[in-house]
Amino acid sequence: MADTFAALRPGATIGILGGGQLGRMLALAAAKLGLKSHIYCPDPQSPAFDVTPLKTVAAYDDASALRAFAAEVDVITYEFENVPAATAEILASLKPLRPGANALAISQDRLAEKSFLASKNIPVAPYRAVHSLDELNNAISAIGLPAVLKTTRLGYDGKGQRVLRAPEDAASAFADLKPHPLVLEGFVDFEKEISVVVARGADGTVRAFDSAENVHRDHILFTSTVPAEIAPGIAKHAAMLAKVIVVALDYVGVLGVEFFVVGGERPSLVVNEIAPRVHNSGHWTEAVCLTDQFEQHIRAVAGWPLGDPQRYADVVMQNLIGDEVDIVPGGIDGDTQPHLYGKTEARPGRKMGHINRIVRAN
Repeated sequence: MADTFAALRPGATIGILGGGQLGRMLALAAAKLGLKSHIYCPDPQSPAFDVTPLKTVAAYDDASALRAFAAEVDVITYEFENVPAATAEILASLKPLRPGANALAISQDRLAEKSFLASKNIPVAPYRAVHSLDELNNAISAIGLPAVLKTTRLGYDGKGQRVLRAPEDAASAFADLKPHPLVLEGFVDFEKEISVVVARGADGTVRAFDSAENVHRDHILFTSTVPAEIAPGIAKHAAMLAKVIVVALDYVGVLGVEFFVVGGERPSLVVNEIAPRVHNSGHWTEAVCLTDQFEQHIRAVAGWPLGDPQRYADVVMQNLIGDEVDIVPGGIDGDTQPHLYGKTEARPGRKMGHINRIVRAN
């Protein structure tokens, strides 16, 4: 159904939960549209604080701070999916929360996410809930090996998971991964990973950006290349599945959907996971789309019409991890667009920025 909340006027304030690089880029996109941003984050060194004077430094479970924050904004969104459920409930009772709490709850829990997707006939890897070592052994018997054992919550960039290749791997993996329950997923022998960033507006309009082909290094996204080297039918199918998901969630905002492309005589798609926010693999849109993913998300949560997601050139997005940020300035040429996040300490594995390199004009 369409969201009946009236469109925000210029000068209105969008509340953003989370002060990392995604919150920073959302605030910059809002400013371009004449909208203010108020960042809520417990970390006083949050990079998003650099780009807006409106901020709240408080814990996510501080009910009085949350209420004061809500009183200062017109609509609330978030830059990461691990917002505590109680936080979402408090804020949703006070101001419009976009995307809604239901999408947040589903995407926070891998079991809930797999169950939701399967209920909509969206292809996912075979999976089983694991509450005990006996259940894990039964799940291995049912799914087979290799398989991936994961925590149901708080896993990202390869954290919170173990690949099981032999039955004797089960006990140590179950003991190491916390908290329980866990989920065992069948190992997908995929040819490549792609993702689709899709948006749904408050009026129900749905628009998808082109598929990106993703390469990971040390479990962290390294590059996203557009167009993805996939058959046109696979690209269309990926966009269609992403649109089915946002409609089924009654979603407002930008959503990232990660897919495995399974090769063979008739290639197919398996959804790996969904992310209810702007997505790392959509950063390329900043360089080659009239409306990038950040502006699209702001348009959606503000109740504005969605922009045009058409791509005007081929592009490669590369994350700058740790001291790779040192290539900027001075180490990039004129066809490369840098984005640095304002983080002061370049630690191994930490995303410090990204660059978008235009490959050729269409």
